[in-house]
Amino acid sequence: MSEKRAINRRKFLGAAAGTVAGMLTLGGYVPGSAQNQKSEEKSGGLIIRTLGRTGYKIPVVGMGVMNADNPELVHRAYELGIRHFDTAYSYQRGRNEEMVGKVLVEELKARDKVIIATKINIRPPQRSLPAQQIKDMHRRMIDESLTRLRTDYVDILYSHDVSDPEWLKNPALIESLVEIKEQKKARFIGFSTHQNMDSVIKTALELKVYDVILTTLNYSLFDYTDYLNTLKKAAAQGIGLIAMKTQCQQPWYREGQPSELRRFYEGPVLHSALLKWVLRHEFITCAVPGFTTFDQLNEDIRVMNSLDYTDEEKKFLEDKMVKTQMAAVCRLCGQCVSTCPARLNLPDLLRVHMYASAYGNLLQARETLEELGGKKAMAACENCSACTARCARGVNIGRRLEELKAWLV
Repeated sequence: MSEKRAINRRKFLGAAAGTVAGMLTLGGYVPGSAQNQKSEEKSGGLIIRTLGRTGYKIPVVGMGVMNADNPELVHRAYELGIRHFDTAYSYQRGRNEEMVGKVLVEELKARDKVIIATKINIRPPQRSLPAQQIKDMHRRMIDESLTRLRTDYVDILYSHDVSDPEWLKNPALIESLVEIKEQKKARFIGFSTHQNMDSVIKTALELKVYDVILTTLNYSLFDYTDYLNTLKKAAAQGIGLIAMKTQCQQPWYREGQPSELRRFYEGPVLHSALLKWVLRHEFITCAVPGFTTFDQLNEDIRVMNSLDYTDEEKKFLEDKMVKTQMAAVCRLCGQCVSTCPARLNLPDLLRVHMYASAYGNLLQARETLEELGGKKAMAACENCSACTARCARGVNIGRRLEELKAWLV
């Protein structure tokens, strides 16, 4: 262990000491039966919810492992009671799955005490391939994921990054996932969605194939009532809902901060308030914030005990300036595409920008950009002297694209 990591961990342990005692009583929490379960209960001081028809009972805070590269952080998250870990085939070119498997399965021997989810991403250009090729890709990729994770099954297997409802209907996709489930390489199947979430999830409700959905939900969507109602319907149908992008890590909260609000943005209030807002929607079983430091873990972990707002958190969420700034956060709705002369895939390009600027994950940003076609995805920008793309919610698209070109292209 490096001296820096050792110091960070000691600092964290001291700050979290009062929280740890109540959390460790969870111990080896084992998934339960789907029959006759309460949707929410307390165990060892932690809020536990049931993940739809899967019957899995897990704390309301999990770990989105995508940006983490410190095995000690995964280890400590488990020690503090986190039981759901979310990774993917493509994260860090497979190294993310390897870390999850090494820590949870090999070192901690905790395979039967955790819920591991991974994702297979068939890129949009590949989704029109012949059915047999799509099936072969799924068979190869799930086997590679299981090898890296050091297990013979995952609890949840997602089709990654679904924005087109037609992909959910694709017989080759459905047959691939069902086959993996029947072979018991995955106990449950689902999909992740970052944009066009409402339409995609409505399609899933009609299909009645998918067990779990990993979807974007954060405070910027506070007035998107159609989407929130769709999520309620999904939960009522027995679909387990996991929330991602919960803390809305976009540049809006670092730009033009009024002095009276600066303390909110510089301290833990922002993260705890936003995470609680998501989890106070009882149709969400669990959130998977992507913490990458012990301090961030400490901030998120405390939410597992209580979802009651503090006075400061209430003030933050009710502040008109905060709501105004939240209204300018990109929802990946796609309305901006029609304002771009080249009809660029702006929502995905803005997601690449988010990976680079908000998460500081240049590798994920580069890989996502490559999936979109690399330099070709933004080549048309060179023909415009000024960006004319406009966002209905006020996102400065031209500025984001200029920053993205400077960083990655």
